[in-house]
Amino acid sequence: MRITRVLGAALLALGLAAGPAAADSSPSPAASDDGKAPTRAGTSFRTATEIEQGQRATASGSTGDYLYWSFPADTGQRPTVRATVKLPGTHGSEAWQLDVYDGLRRRQACQYGAQTRTAAQGTGSVELACVLRTVRGWSEPWADDPLPGTYYVRLTVVDLGASDLGQPVSAEVRVDSKDIGGAAAVDGSLGKPLVPGIAVKAGEDRDGSKAAVLSSFGSDDGWSSGWWSDRWVWTAIGGMLAALAGIGGYVLTRGPGRPSRVPPNA
Repeated sequence: MRITRVLGAALLALGLAAGPAAADSSPSPAASDDGKAPTRAGTSFRTATEIEQGQRATASGSTGDYLYWSFPADTGQRPTVRATVKLPGTHGSEAWQLDVYDGLRRRQACQYGAQTRTAAQGTGSVELACVLRTVRGWSEPWADDPLPGTYYVRLTVVDLGASDLGQPVSAEVRVDSKDIGGAAAVDGSLGKPLVPGIAVKAGEDRDGSKAAVLSSFGSDDGWSSGWWSDRWVWTAIGGMLAALAGIGGYVLTRGPGRPSRVPPNA
């Protein structure tokens, strides 16, 4: 009977504690597109257009242009960048490429996705995708692991005929993230996120100089906010199961108690 009660309490604790963990591993909610989505792209890292995750950005350009956007990504997120390029009615075969760089302008590898695709002659559009690795809270200085901060998206054509250079195209970019949570958590954290300090305030100071500021976007409650992770849930579950296993082992091995044939004063 005691063993049954012990196992029942363990299963109940497991079910209650697993609830928050399952919620933490769900995809992060997408930002609403309230009609303020950008309609143009930058032409370099310094002029990259800022977009939020879940926001659809569009831009018009010409084949041969470099189109740049930037977005924030925080610890525990696995960003997915998707781009669609609408091509003119008449064109030859051309290859388009989607590249993602971190705040230090290091090119980030894609876990999977069609990062480079070739549009055959007469194709109306081409779709590209890049699923990044999970953003880590800390990394060795020599590593190129994705870290919290600003990420840059660069879209351009890498192979086309000379007759197609300069033809008008339109592009659409969207970034979404899945919250991986404690499954990818590591010990340690950055002192500051990798965000650029090149943005300039719209208004000038009284002395006429412009003050540099950090990127204007980020998490609503701060970068890498809080210390909570679903790793704490599973650590607590493991500790509770270990304690219950110890109690169960004691109950099974302690025996019926003092033998009845032994005198009370022995």
